[in-house]
Amino acid sequence: MSKKARLILTMVIIEGALAGLWWYLARYGMANPDRVTADFQAVVGQTMGMVMGGLLGIGVILFLVAARNDRKAALNNPRR
Repeated sequence: MSKKARLILTMVIIEGALAGLWWYLARYGMANPDRVTADFQAVVGQTMGMVMGGLLGIGVILFLVAARNDRKAALNNPRR
């Protein structure tokens, strides 16, 4: 499996886990309005959106690095 494919798979799994956490926290806030602050939904949305967006941005940079490393490995391996 290439480094690009591994990176994409890892990013999808991590983003999916973060989306699940976001969903859980949003539902928790709706189900327990007496246990959370009034701005809980906004804070959770901003925080999780920032985390997921930042991770996606880092993922793009890592993807470009992985693509470069795959090209280098293909040039150094004469069997392919």
